[in-house]
Amino acid sequence: MTREEKSIAIEDLTAQLAGTNIVYVSDISGLDAETTSNLRRACFKAGIKLEVVKNTLLAKAMEASDNDYGDLPSVLTGNSAIFISDVANAPGKVIKDFRKKAAKPLLKGAYINSEIYIGDDQLDALATIKSKEELIGEIIGLLQSPAQRIISALQNQFSGEETEA
Repeated sequence: MTREEKSIAIEDLTAQLAGTNIVYVSDISGLDAETTSNLRRACFKAGIKLEVVKNTLLAKAMEASDNDYGDLPSVLTGNSAIFISDVANAPGKVIKDFRKKAAKPLLKGAYINSEIYIGDDQLDALATIKSKEELIGEIIGLLQSPAQRIISALQNQFSGEETEA
């Protein structure tokens, strides 16, 4: 790779990182072509962009980014792939589901809305993070619940009065 190609690759990675608040870094080394293809398909279905990257280029892109990736560049050893998503738990769910059939990918770390997660032991926690839409749905449900109980009680009281008359 020439110096100019590296510079272009860093610019592209920096632009990708600037466009998202959710980045997972994983180790997919040792996966054969068919398994990697299946992982790419699973990511595509979940709306996740999967890209194999060079560690040094990704580290430079993280450094050039406006986001603070903290200790995340320290996990960039061996083979690395990034999962970029709009939903915080989607890559975690895909990785966890995929590992039911294969030993990899292993989670190296993740950057989610300015929070840094390091290590494969964080996978269960990341897979269960609620998405923005799920949280909004829960809040709306909680807000509607008292109103629904009041309406139900009033309806029961009024229908009870009609039967007494």
